Amino acid sequence: MKIVFTIFMWIIGSIFGSFFNVVGYRIPRNLSIVKPGSFCPKCNHSLKWYELIPILSYIIQGGKCRCCHERISIIYPIIEVTTAILFSTSYFVFGFSYELIIALVVASFLVIVIVSDINYLIIPDEVTFFFCILMFIIKLAKEGILHSIESLLSGLFLFLLMYVIMLLGNMIFKKESLGGGDVKLMFFVGIVIGPILGMFSIFLSSLIALPLSLIVYLKNKNNVIPFGPFILIATFALILFQVDNSGILSLFW
Repeated sequence: MKIVFTIFMWIIGSIFGSFFNVVGYRIPRNLSIVKPGSFCPKCNHSLKWYELIPILSYIIQGGKCRCCHERISIIYPIIEVTTAILFSTSYFVFGFSYELIIALVVASFLVIVIVSDINYLIIPDEVTFFFCILMFIIKLAKEGILHSIESLLSGLFLFLLMYVIMLLGNMIFKKESLGGGDVKLMFFVGIVIGPILGMFSIFLSSLIALPLSLIVYLKNKNNVIPFGPFILIATFALILFQVDNSGILSLFW
């Protein structure tokens, strides 16, 4: 039965991935995510329902628009598959539980940030604000008002910590080292996993980003690496592998 529900979560994830593509592309451009409906960015052809089936429509149409026959960006199906993997993996690990809800929210935010930060080097404040509110409501419903307030304080602590890191980075490198969106993102991380795991997520995200940063730096020293996705990848990994504070503290003591 677990396999059946895992497949179901894969399908749900691919559907949400299609929607997250829209959110990640439109909100940074101040466009509505409701109107107009999905359309081809090359010829503005309004897509029919059978052109919007996640993953399958791209494969059936050979990666081209049915109307103008121009290539459709491979990013669209990649995001759909990525979301499907994250959703189905989350269910496989946690089953139907409170932890699953947390994992799905983080995965959703991660996918939207991947789309927006890679394409526009922007993490829209509206998106961050929405997910912070959503996560606070989830915490409040499950853990009560006191723990929810602690989560907000954790978020504030990590926000200030990341802000200080940004200021130091700007001084050392004589240019913008982190975006404001990355700093605000840490408020969300603090609400989700608390201060200790949150601080470790900064280290872990830097470690994950290091190889790509070196490759990009060697190719073009002026290129900018979006850091937001790596922060949420690290956060999601800590949740998925169920790392807790004691596990992190044991690494240092």
